[in-house]
Amino acid sequence: MKLLLALLTVLPLQAFAGADCKVYPKEEWASEATLKQTLSEEGYIIKKFKVDGNCYEIYGRNKQGKKVEIYFDTKTLAIVKAEIEK
Repeated sequence: MKLLLALLTVLPLQAFAGADCKVYPKEEWASEATLKQTLSEEGYIIKKFKVDGNCYEIYGRNKQGKKVEIYFDTKTLAIVKAEIEK
């Protein structure tokens, strides 16, 4: 019973887990400034920018004004996971 309760308390955390980004040596990471500039040029407004494990993560709004939470590969800057307000 205790094991079941322990599993039930852990499972909801997995639903909110971040993205699974590939691991690269820090010297191979693209610069944060490059990503910020590119997103700004595409019309994004960045409210918060952070490193989350091996991902760059932003919170903000896209050019349509919708809230976004996006995780990027730190080397290629490709989107790994995105949550966009409907």
